[in-house]
Formats: sequence, structure tokens, C-alpha cells
Amino acid sequence: MTTRTQATFFPPIPEARRWLEGVTFPADRPLLNLSQAAPVDPPPPGLRAALAEAMERSDTHLYGRVLGNADLRAALAQNWAQHYGAPVDAAQVAITAGCNQAFAATLSAICTEGDEVLLPTPWYFNHKMWLDMSGVTAVPLPAGEGLIPDAEAACARITPRTRAISLVTPNNPAGVEYPAETVQAFFDLARETGLYLIVDETYRDFDARPAPPHQLLQASDWDQTLIQLYSFSKTYRLTGHRVGAIIAKPELLHQIEKFQDTVAICPPQTGQIAALWGLQHLAQWVAGERAEILDRRAAILDGMPGIEPRGWSLLGLGAYFAYLEHPFTEPASVIAPKLVREASLLLLPGTMFTPDGDDSGERHFRVAFANADRAGIATLFDRLAALDWPRRR
Repeated sequence: MTTRTQATFFPPIPEARRWLEGVTFPADRPLLNLSQAAPVDPPPPGLRAALAEAMERSDTHLYGRVLGNADLRAALAQNWAQHYGAPVDAAQVAITAGCNQAFAATLSAICTEGDEVLLPTPWYFNHKMWLDMSGVTAVPLPAGEGLIPDAEAACARITPRTRAISLVTPNNPAGVEYPAETVQAFFDLARETGLYLIVDETYRDFDARPAPPHQLLQASDWDQTLIQLYSFSKTYRLTGHRVGAIIAKPELLHQIEKFQDTVAICPPQTGQIAALWGLQHLAQWVAGERAEILDRRAAILDGMPGIEPRGWSLLGLGAYFAYLEHPFTEPASVIAPKLVREASLLLLPGTMFTPDGDDSGERHFRVAFANADRAGIATLFDRLAALDWPRRR
């Protein structure tokens, strides 16, 4: 017998790290790791000090509320309301052990075995893995021009088993910031067809647009259709503390409470304390982090003219990611380990973000540039430009 967990693929990030085994990198060409979208620098000093102080409190080491501490839920509701210019109540907020758990908890509450969820491709691999492990069918929705999914195309894929449409914007892996009208069209489709629209906004704080990315919360009944997911991990450099959130109707969160109590009992206290301190004190610091990420995004645009004559194309760009099309005859899944050995570059091939049978992934690479400054990004383009491999005609 094969279990559902055995039937899904292995996590791509550990697989990519295995390509490093046994490889020695020359002193003049050290490894440039652009495989994972996680900040490697620690949180800012003030936040670290707040965490150290919290370790002396007895309640830090106890179980907390299943859906998260009340003060953090209230603070995030206020932050969400300010960001989107619409009222959000603390009862519409739940805190989770990371955004991956937010997705898993949400799907456990709205789906059963044999149901379907529409996922635009290229997709975030952990979302596909969780659907596999839950016995829920991921229905691929190939992105259109500019790697933006289309609501009309989604409508044609809805069946009686469809329960939700799931979007990630800014997108992982493609980096694309979905236009407000695109997100609105999906919301309208979901509301008309009785589905949920899940919008994962893990990278919301690095969106290049100064205005709110959509107006969905302006609808008085938004929480009957919309489920938003969020992560504090990237914003405050808290990846190891596992703290995310769900913003949805209270009745759904009450069902999600069953999942939370069974899997984690409560979100980690240290992560919640850090997230609350960040919401209260780090607005200016986050603005500086966003400006730095936007400058690195600009560095990608600055570097593209150096490789475009070599056949490379930029398909998507935003938040932590660039999505590139390569010019070579060999497929991306073969080239990726070769890049480690011959160019000291660790990139993820598009095959890690596409379903079986979708050959488009073999032409693409995801570049996660959050941990590469302008000099590192320039090194990336120098190494790509130097590749002299057979090219497609």
C-alpha cells in the first residue's frame, strides 16, 4: 500500500541541497545560493532584545490560546485594517505556526478527500504537497501572459468537487504581483460559484505598489468568500520561530481551531511575542527592508541586458523572486545540478513548480534573490553570461 504522503514528491529545497554534496567550490568562485526565499540575517537588535526579555517571563513557556494570543490577533487586525483601508476584527484573525500551517489548517477545514482546489501554475510546491497528502486534487491552472492567471480560464475548470481557488501574490515562484483587477475577478468568480478564494500574501510587505494590492476587503461580506494567509517570517526575519496568520470569518476559524489544537495546540509563544513587538515597533525598519528588496529587484532589471543577447528572458519579477527562461538545449532539471558544479550557482528549476507532464518547467529557473545584494546579483549575471552551452534554435 502507498500512503498519500508517500505518493507526493520530496521537498525540493532539501533535494537541491543534495546537489552540493561532494562539490568543492574554487576560492575565486564561491557558491552563490539563490535557491531559498528565507532571510539568513537575524532579526533587528531591538527584536532580539525583546525576545531575550520574554524568555524570563513564565507565560512564554506555557501553552497559549489555540488560535493565538489575543493581543497579537488584535494588533494584526488593526494592521490589516490600516493596510487595506477596511475594518477587520480580531475575531477574524487566527495565528498559526507559520504560513504553511495556515494553508494546511485552512484546507483541512474546507475540503475532504476527493475534493478539488485550483492552483495556478507554476505553483508553490508545498501547497501541492499538502493537497496530495490530504487526498485533495490540485487542479492546475496554467498562468497566462505575464504569468498572471485568468479567472475565465479558471471558471472552465470548476467542477462539483471544487472547493476553492488558491492564489499567491506577490507570487512564489514567479514573483509576479497580480493586478488588483485580476484578484477582484477571482473573488467575483469564487463568490458567484460558492467557492472560497484563498490569497496567500506571505510577501505582502515587499509589494512594489504603494497602494493596497487589492480592494477585496471593501466588500461588506468579504469574509464569506475570502481567506487571506500571511507570514511574519520574512517581514521580521522570524523563519525559525514559525508564526503566520489566517484572516477569515470567525465561523471558519472555529473549525480551524480543531486542526490547530490537534497539530500544534498553540502557535509558538516566542514567535507570537516577536511578531507583536514587530507590529508595535518596526514599521520604519520594515519600510527600509522593503526599499532594499525593491533595489535588488531593480538590480535584476539592470542585469538582464547582459544576458538577453545570450537567449535568456525575464518572465516574472517581484518580492523575493525572478523567474527566468534559459536558452539551452538541455532541460532545466539537468542544468540545475550542472550549474552547481560548473558555475557555483544554486537555482531551482521550474520543474519543481509545475505538474508532471508540463514541459514548461524544463525551460525555467527561479532565482530567490533576497539574500543577494547588488554585488551578488551582478555575480549571478556574470556567471550566466559566461555559460557556453548548446542553445536552442
